Amino acid sequence: MMRVLIVEDEPLIAQRLERFCRAELGGDLEQLRVVASLDAASGFLGEHPIDLLLLDLNLEGRDGMQLLETSVAGSFHTIIVSANTEHALRAFEYGVLDFVPKPFMQERLASALRRATRALVRAEHAARFLAVRKSGRVELVPVEDVIFVQGAGNYSELVRRDGRRELHDKTLERLEAVLPGDFERTHKSFVVRLSEIVSLHAYEGGRHEAVLRDGTTLPVGRSRYKGLKERLL
Repeated sequence: MMRVLIVEDEPLIAQRLERFCRAELGGDLEQLRVVASLDAASGFLGEHPIDLLLLDLNLEGRDGMQLLETSVAGSFHTIIVSANTEHALRAFEYGVLDFVPKPFMQERLASALRRATRALVRAEHAARFLAVRKSGRVELVPVEDVIFVQGAGNYSELVRRDGRRELHDKTLERLEAVLPGDFERTHKSFVVRLSEIVSLHAYEGGRHEAVLRDGTTLPVGRSRYKGLKERLL
């Protein structure tokens, strides 16, 4: 079931987005809320969990990127629906799942919504930054500084080159959807940058491991070992 928030200040477009979302998501839609301002969106996000945010970047003359820079740290996915296509690259760098330019047809939005429901599909435009919350503020961690990600229940831990660990509000599955193609799911609990793996080892009893450049040893799932080995050749 999906909980959706639409942030759009033009009533006709907001109605169109709501209609298309209901048509595409159907019985999978648990909740849909429409707000018209950044303040209303921030207030709603502070009190209600969601799965998907549809965000315009020009809201009553205010820049929706202000909300994007904080929302990408959330556990939900974000789809930008905006005529401000000059911001598309920056939005993808922050880890949005898709950018739907205005004016849009139903099928284009439907395509973005299908990507959101699949969740495991790797983004065509990978994020360059991952946002983490720290003491009431948001810090952008460069993806190039991350060597692997470990699942931690409803959260993920970003492990950086200097050994620091940063807690991210997205699950491993949702985070995997916006990481670059150099990251590979090696185990149910790990996504690893392939260029950091220096060797693979198979042991009796079906145990497999990957050794990283810094000496870290990580488990490799039995079903993933062969495919991972072929990618590394």
